[in-house]
Amino acid sequence: MNNTSLSYHINDGPASPELAVGQNLGVILGDSPLTWREIVRVARDGAQLSLSDSAWARIDNARAIVDHIVARGERAYGISTGLGALSSVRLEGPQLAQLSRNTLLSHACGVGAPLKVEQTRAIMCAAVNNYAHGHSGISRNVIQALIALLNWHITPVVPSQGSVGYLTHMAHVGVALLGFGEVSWQGRLMPAEQALHQAGMARLELTAKDGISLVNGTPCMTGLACLGLADAFNLADWADVIGAMSFEALKGQVDAFDETVLALKPHPGAQHVGAKLRALLAGSEVIANSRGIRTQDALSIRSIPQIHGACRDQLTHAEQQINIELASATDNPLVVGTPEAYRVLSQANPHGESVAMAADLLCIAVAELAGVAERRLDRLINPLVSGLPPFLVSLPGVNSGMMIAQYVAAALVGENRHLAQPAVVDNFVTSALQEDHLSLGTGATLKLLKVIDNTTQVLAIEYLLAAQAFEFLKEQRFGDGTGAAWRLLREQVPPYDEDRWLAPDIESAARLVRAHPALDRVLGR
Repeated sequence: MNNTSLSYHINDGPASPELAVGQNLGVILGDSPLTWREIVRVARDGAQLSLSDSAWARIDNARAIVDHIVARGERAYGISTGLGALSSVRLEGPQLAQLSRNTLLSHACGVGAPLKVEQTRAIMCAAVNNYAHGHSGISRNVIQALIALLNWHITPVVPSQGSVGYLTHMAHVGVALLGFGEVSWQGRLMPAEQALHQAGMARLELTAKDGISLVNGTPCMTGLACLGLADAFNLADWADVIGAMSFEALKGQVDAFDETVLALKPHPGAQHVGAKLRALLAGSEVIANSRGIRTQDALSIRSIPQIHGACRDQLTHAEQQINIELASATDNPLVVGTPEAYRVLSQANPHGESVAMAADLLCIAVAELAGVAERRLDRLINPLVSGLPPFLVSLPGVNSGMMIAQYVAAALVGENRHLAQPAVVDNFVTSALQEDHLSLGTGATLKLLKVIDNTTQVLAIEYLLAAQAFEFLKEQRFGDGTGAAWRLLREQVPPYDEDRWLAPDIESAARLVRAHPALDRVLGR
């Protein structure tokens, strides 16, 4: 892409680059809010974002209300007053634009390692979605600039720490539009001012209310939660596949998954997982030849539908909460009505309690998927319960086999237990008692993403071990789905005849677990 050829049309919306990153075009924000899946398409998959005429009309109407308030010199929080505990300080004239600029500069005080590019993009996309409801009153040119950054894949560098639910992360995005800080573009870091210049974008000129609208609301936690939800659903699917492999390798008693049995505990998740397990194990000679070898299996083996199903039910609940938040207007203040008949509402819609609780719940559910996976993989390497060679290696003693891989899984599960403690029940007082209850939703979503990373590795280890266990049973036919999963891994990782460097193999398995196309191959979809 020729950077100097890009142009920025302030009146018509952002011009698309001649060559978009990827060919995924088509997320249009119109009369309906974006869903979490569409946020992920823009943030992770590179879909181009555009707004319909009706969305721009809503934005322009809200802005006209703000302009009317400014022209009449009315008092309105965040428009003609200071912020938070300074809401009693009246401002006028040039001070209104200065307040917006100062709001970004003073709020851009995050610390710590930067967010990943897709994480910052998810936050920006969620912010645009919020403004498009038409109750923010933010200037059209600010939204156009954010869309331009998304579509040209210019991503501000945003520190990950420092948000109690809102404020700091979007402030760092905002100051990049002023020419401060750094951005990531075309695989390298550069000063934001340089990137704006090369993209043909002038540094943003802010007006009344632009600053508070940029930093306020729940886009930070909501955008991050969208990515977490996508990964959680993917991990839930892989957990079913890999859990079925372990069940088969341990010669589980399949009657525990019988449709009649599970119908007597009609949680939707349990029904879903039970049906999937039956399909994955269909045609397995290992399972057929193992009927009746024991009365019942350990709980980590026979209760996969109940445990995985409960986790799935929490994902479904969190999905509902996150989509409702995306359908919500979350600024303070909000403007409603028309320039002729309007109200300015100071309220608490930026409080992210719903998303924070959903993120905490997702964190618990994903941690549980890892916890039960570690119990299964521990059984695979223990000859006292597996019926397989110790540590899944032909010559134990001179070879340690998969012994220490289980240690790694245990360490990750232990870390997850700490991270799964809910963030939302914590509380602090900020802004001189003005904000004396906080959701801490951004912290909840950030620890969710860490639990997702840990759980991906735990499932990768179980995948590796279950596939190795299959090597000792391959004279029999495996299930339709479990056999496909085994063969898929063997395309990347050969079986173990003796000890070798395990870390690269775990990472190869983890790459498969992260990959949706790989899962589609296993599930035949």
